[in-house]
Amino acid sequence: MASRYLLLAVTGAVALWAPIAGRYQPTWESLDTRPLPEWYDNAKIGLLIHWGLFSVPSFGSEQFWKDWKGGHPKYVHFMMENYPPHFKYQDFASQFKAEFFNPEEWTEVFEASGARYVILTSKHLEGYAMWPSPHSWNWNVKDVGPNKDLVGKLASAVRSQTPQIRFGVYYSLSEWFNPLYHLDREAHSQSNEFVATKVLPELYGIVTRYHPEIVFADGDELDPDWYWNSTTFLSWLFSSSPVKRTVVVNDRWGSGTFCRHGSYYTCYNPGVLQPHKWERGISLDRQSWGYRREAQVKDYLSINELISQMAETISCGGNFLINVGPSADGRIPPIMEERLRQMGAWIDINGDAVYSSRPWTYQNDTVTPGVWYTSDKDLNLTYAIVLTWPSDCQLFLGAVQPSEETKIFLLGYDPPDVESKRLKFEARPHGITVNFPDMSEVRSKWAWVLVMSGISPSLHS
Repeated sequence: MASRYLLLAVTGAVALWAPIAGRYQPTWESLDTRPLPEWYDNAKIGLLIHWGLFSVPSFGSEQFWKDWKGGHPKYVHFMMENYPPHFKYQDFASQFKAEFFNPEEWTEVFEASGARYVILTSKHLEGYAMWPSPHSWNWNVKDVGPNKDLVGKLASAVRSQTPQIRFGVYYSLSEWFNPLYHLDREAHSQSNEFVATKVLPELYGIVTRYHPEIVFADGDELDPDWYWNSTTFLSWLFSSSPVKRTVVVNDRWGSGTFCRHGSYYTCYNPGVLQPHKWERGISLDRQSWGYRREAQVKDYLSINELISQMAETISCGGNFLINVGPSADGRIPPIMEERLRQMGAWIDINGDAVYSSRPWTYQNDTVTPGVWYTSDKDLNLTYAIVLTWPSDCQLFLGAVQPSEETKIFLLGYDPPDVESKRLKFEARPHGITVNFPDMSEVRSKWAWVLVMSGISPSLHS
């Protein structure tokens, strides 16, 4: 008879066990049958917060430690010029103080951005835990650093201030320089002491303690899923955990799982509708996921670029995950905050085309570039997200076939005369031409959304 228990951790002769219960068995065949919780598909917009010890040197990228120890000249030179000869990466921990971290202020920015979920880095590949993990001795926020439970404080602020925003955690399975992990790798993953004594206890612990509704795994690609005990953990997560009904996970649970297993996939093919729910992650800083002091204005995405990538992603059935990198003292850089607030201002006007939308028959227009479609199937509405204001205020759409019942409106266009809100249009042999109002009369600044009813996909596209 198969055991109904799984090994959580082994420390010397002491074993900790937890019962497996519930519907989903620890196999991919069973786990892949779990339906995607609807909230995730409806949310569309999320934020990823890359924060850790790499925010202290704040140079190059979040992979500072790996690149420095790997002998990358840029990082070696930076350390020689700015730190004493025997300085170690571990010495950055005492400088990570988060003295200006205000979770309520962060949450206000999240709300202003229009995001519907936020994922905080709980542990990056450097191994430093952003909560008082008892399995990261002297390498967590309680033992060395800010003496604050950063995961807990942010989770509490998000839930108390913004109930419409879901809280999640990023967790790196592997660690660059953990000796236990390297011993397992030298044994070709036939030993899993690192997983049994570190990874699994932390994963079960963080879920039980903070109830994250997204668990974003990373750092898995060198080892198979059976080494990480991924299916066993996910069986518990989906069947018995405190968040079993609402939690979603990505597709990074061991080599071979990428784009094959998970609630949603993190591979993407822009411009093409995907058969499985997916997510596109981008960073506001083109060069790094973490904070960089040397970043220049040109390194950051403009609001036009941000909205363009968001429209493309949502039209193709994806969610859009935007990364920001706070500084070591706990501040979201002003230029990143500005982008998030700009995005939120746009969503305040055009959110009908975003939240709870579904892909339309065509993802982008078949003739005019820079037009992406979404739909509301319940209301029988089609939205066209127009990235560039049309010349002469006339927009041709090759994918749209009008009818006698067609009505077209422009979100953010609110003339005093209600009848004037309906835009004029002309049916063409292979599409439709829509007449836009004067641009000065429209509230939206960066992209514009048409709301169309009584239309059908063009047969000539």
